[in-house]
Amino acid sequence: MEKNTNSQIQTTHLPQREGSGESPDFNKGDGLVPAIIQDADTRQVLMLGYMNREAYDKTLAEGRVTFFSRSRQCLWTKGETSGNYLDVVSIKADCDADTLLIRVHPAGPVCHTGTDTCWGERNEAPDHAAQHHSDRASNPLLFLTELQDFIEERHRQMPEGSYTTSLFRDGLNRMAQKVGEEALELVIEACNGTDERLIYEGSDMFYHLIVLLTSKGLRIEQLAAELQNRHNPGWKKH
Repeated sequence: MEKNTNSQIQTTHLPQREGSGESPDFNKGDGLVPAIIQDADTRQVLMLGYMNREAYDKTLAEGRVTFFSRSRQCLWTKGETSGNYLDVVSIKADCDADTLLIRVHPAGPVCHTGTDTCWGERNEAPDHAAQHHSDRASNPLLFLTELQDFIEERHRQMPEGSYTTSLFRDGLNRMAQKVGEEALELVIEACNGTDERLIYEGSDMFYHLIVLLTSKGLRIEQLAAELQNRHNPGWKKH
């Protein structure tokens, strides 16, 4: 649903509460924080590196992982020699804000020895991960979680040129107004439009609703859980 794009990190696949979402605290480890690198698709852990503030900012700005080399005492972008870059999908700090989980799309083997990971393992999706991707393909409803993860990342980074960023900057009243406007357009299409336009306007409404939920610190899964609870025969309206 992004109406404008730029070179910054575009997506995130992290579930809610997997980390704090805050910027890392570089004061705890003499200016360094460990960064766990994970394949965004297979979920395999690829390597562990360290970042200082400069490396972190460079990674955010360029969308490729840059570390701080403790041996050489300088920045190094993974892949600058081999071409096996780590293209960033998402970055999230843990609950103590002193460790980063960075999900990436690797351009090739990660280890300098030529193996997929620094532990000599093959970077393949386990059966349950493969099943997850299969389920997601057959059930697009699962994409709503990923969409909100993406919107949450926009809320944290607030990149220029992003339509989502502009909504957050306009404030709660404007976000709520947009949900109302899109709902009205949905009703109009339902009564006098085509099925194609009904789907289109419904998608717009869902997107703006998720933006509104994100601004309030809420998740689309909470709406699903509420509907699931209402499906219980013992449920009573408040």
